[in-house]
Amino acid sequence: MEQSKGRRVILFPLPFQGHINPMLELANILHSKGFSIAILHTNFNSLNPLTRNPYFTYHSIPVDLTETEVSFKDFTVLLSILNAKCVEPFRECLSGLLSDDVNSEDPIACLISDPLFNFTRSVAESFKLPRIVLRTGGAASFAVYAAFPLLKEKGYLPILD
Repeated sequence: MEQSKGRRVILFPLPFQGHINPMLELANILHSKGFSIAILHTNFNSLNPLTRNPYFTYHSIPVDLTETEVSFKDFTVLLSILNAKCVEPFRECLSGLLSDDVNSEDPIACLISDPLFNFTRSVAESFKLPRIVLRTGGAASFAVYAAFPLLKEKGYLPILD
């Protein structure tokens, strides 16, 4: 498919399957509408090379996680570590893409990132790059998050020992 000028998008999913798959589905939809797609991904839980779309460009962001950090059972701890360790590699990768963008016929329109990668907001703002978040959770996840205020109000949260 021939790409349209000025319609390039960068997508950056959280490195977990339930976040990667919806982001790649969105990338496929955008590509079918004429967008040029760049996918950023961490080297932690990296994308399977056999399932990569040949029409997309892929950029790996190095994240040095220790065996201890990778083995954490608490998702929030691992997420916190990823948010801390991805900032500079993400900034460098984005800077490179944007500097390549100066001479490109397809300038970057925006960044689409996972809302759990909270550092992407400040980095995108520092480059004056519009950012859209893709919430990859389903309706059940939305219902659970929506119920938290009521559960706190009724005293069910936080759970006490």
